[in-house]
Amino acid sequence: MFYGIDLTSRLMLGTAGYPSPAVLRAAIAAAGAEVITVSLRREGAGGGAFRDILRESGCRTLPNTAGCHTAREAVTTARMARELFGTSWIKLEVIGHADTLQPDPFALVEAARILCAEGFEVFPYTTEDLILGEKLVEAGCRVLMPWGAPIGSGQGLQNRAGLRRMRGHFDGLPLVVDAGIGAPSQAAEAMEMGFDGVLLNTAVAAARDPVGMARAFGKAVAAGRAAHDAGLMPKRDMAVASTPVFGMAALS
Repeated sequence: MFYGIDLTSRLMLGTAGYPSPAVLRAAIAAAGAEVITVSLRREGAGGGAFRDILRESGCRTLPNTAGCHTAREAVTTARMARELFGTSWIKLEVIGHADTLQPDPFALVEAARILCAEGFEVFPYTTEDLILGEKLVEAGCRVLMPWGAPIGSGQGLQNRAGLRRMRGHFDGLPLVVDAGIGAPSQAAEAMEMGFDGVLLNTAVAAARDPVGMARAFGKAVAAGRAAHDAGLMPKRDMAVASTPVFGMAALS
């Protein structure tokens, strides 16, 4: 549940970089996604045709502040997005490093505090740092979106231990792994850890068959969450026989 909205699908899908509007439309349907992200720059480039795809998808739109490098830029973009898309949801990105696209923690908290005070429901793109997470929650965020790896890298979960600590520390708070996921198995692993969702874009949009890849991710996310809910067996240092010794024939 995100800001009081209960969703069936735990896969959030980006809308940039698809080979055609038809492929984007089919990929959204194949993924079974209920939330799609879009930037103002993409909306401006696509015009009315792109807006039609968003409307026809039946998904909730999560506008983002992609490309912003200061708190001021992000806040201004978020205000424009709310007016354009008619939603208080905003994926807050404030980039601090040109190569890794790692968020600027100071500007991120500053922008989050301003937007939360203005009634936005903020989904901050952050790192797995616990102190930064605490500051974002104090600012009013009720969802955190830690990165798995740098945006568009496809490297998967680079800091598994850190992500597990974050999941345990923010028990009960919705957490979505955002960025760096490149394969369905990586998305499933995030869900097996107990995360509440996965947001991705490039892994689907840049695939040889985006529609088929979107379908695969939808199934992987559902399977990973089902495995978490069912209870994964603990890892052991020693082998444990699955067949009991008692009752076996004694040969001499």
